[in-house]
Amino acid sequence: MPNRTKKFLSPEALEAVKNAIADAEKKTAGEIRVSVREKRAWSERSLQLEELAAREFRMLGMEKTIGRTGVLVYILLSERQFRIHADEGINQLVMPQVWQEIANRTAALFAAGSSQNGLVECVRAVGEVLAQHVPPVPNDTNELSNDVSIR
Repeated sequence: MPNRTKKFLSPEALEAVKNAIADAEKKTAGEIRVSVREKRAWSERSLQLEELAAREFRMLGMEKTIGRTGVLVYILLSERQFRIHADEGINQLVMPQVWQEIANRTAALFAAGSSQNGLVECVRAVGEVLAQHVPPVPNDTNELSNDVSIR
């Protein structure tokens, strides 16, 4: 794990985030992933954060979920930025302001030096939104890994 990532999230914090994802997904048919990027590639220097998050979303195969109900929490450590990126099935149901409110609360926790709590709370809040709009269905399966993607 790269140094900046180790400072941001300890192995225990990564496990806490993974568990938060699993807990949140028990209440919804939606899928949540977290991706932590150390820094952008040179070839990505002209891309906006939104474009980077969309690329990561596709790279993780999140657009393949049933009902297009995936939500990615994308963190770019070198620039101290993050974005909540939802698939089209969720975007039809949830206003962008909802994600912005969650992002604002998460940013406040990050600024206070609590990356683990911030990320766990972000996942919980995303899970609550998903549970409201995409309730669990019978025989629902976990379509995506709950592990935090680090690169």
